[in-house]
Amino acid sequence: MFSSRLHWDLRPNRLAEAQGAKRRQGAEILDLTESNPTRAGLAYPAKEILAALGDGRALVYEPAPAGLHGAREAVARDYAARGWIIDPAHIFITTSTSESYAWLFKLLADADDEVLVPRPSYPLFEFLARMELARTVEYPLVYHDGWSIDLEALERAIGERTRAIVLVNPNNPTGSFVKRGELERLVELAAERNLALISDEVFSDYAFGPDAERVESLTGVEGALTFCLSGLSKLAGLPQLKLGWIVTSGPAALRAEAAERLELIADTYLSVGTPVQHALPRLLEAGAEVRRQITGRVKENLAALGAAIGEHAPAQVLKVEGGWYATLRVPRTKSEEQWCLDLLEGDGVLVQPGFFYDFESEAYLVLSLLTPADTFHEGVKRVLRRL
Repeated sequence: MFSSRLHWDLRPNRLAEAQGAKRRQGAEILDLTESNPTRAGLAYPAKEILAALGDGRALVYEPAPAGLHGAREAVARDYAARGWIIDPAHIFITTSTSESYAWLFKLLADADDEVLVPRPSYPLFEFLARMELARTVEYPLVYHDGWSIDLEALERAIGERTRAIVLVNPNNPTGSFVKRGELERLVELAAERNLALISDEVFSDYAFGPDAERVESLTGVEGALTFCLSGLSKLAGLPQLKLGWIVTSGPAALRAEAAERLELIADTYLSVGTPVQHALPRLLEAGAEVRRQITGRVKENLAALGAAIGEHAPAQVLKVEGGWYATLRVPRTKSEEQWCLDLLEGDGVLVQPGFFYDFESEAYLVLSLLTPADTFHEGVKRVLRRL
């Protein structure tokens, strides 16, 4: 009697079962998977955030499918501070990046149409696409002293039913940015094959160093219909306030046609709350301090991880350019699942296996750099001891 959209096996995996058992026993767990900034020991400017949510205009409902003009202007000003000039009319406010994907898949794909998604990457795309009756087709990221897009494999993956190419910039968890040469070819392919580009840029403010070849945002793309996604969750460390956005770019006529249809989709749901939209300008200001703390945390933890691993440890830290995660390549003497179970059950350390992110081979462990420093340092020490 239930929809075929929900076809996944909902039983917990072995790692989830082991974690649940440890917590029921009251055992200490050093969690190196923390992705929730509100639980990462950051100092939030609570007074400013709560005051922003007390705006009296929130008592009046003004349905605006693309988002209140003031909220769209606030997003445009935030981009302008980074050097990107965007017309507020080209911005759509959503409740989250996940909703942004859902709207774009509705916009671009019919049932059984395809979207290309990177592998490895965050394991959400298949769920989001399937909810919209679309299908995901993976294209590989390859590692040779740094990650890059296998453009030849991506081109081979394009079929008659392909409608969009999803980029995560920087990727989660590899932390790799799209490079200028890659973008040039992607825009050519999208224009030739009548495809859209969807660029998830939620981690773009967390780069670990400058790189002239890096593309920090696709907001300036003109040669192909392009959608750039971001939001409060990562930019300001405020996932609980549920506000994201889509920036549209590309050929003017195509962008206008897409915007007209996006507004119809948005008007169908009118999902974004009025209070958070009015609060957005002040939330972005307050979020700058949270972002500064997160930036310092992830950089310091990455440096500490590199120092702990050194040159002669049995593990290697894969090169990472930005984001909140680091990947360890570990000996293939046992499976990733077994490494994770041994660390959890024997050392009280929770890490994620590479197969959670669809790494094509073993063995990899993924660590969150957002973890509080003391927990991170002790957890890494135990990981190395186990290795």
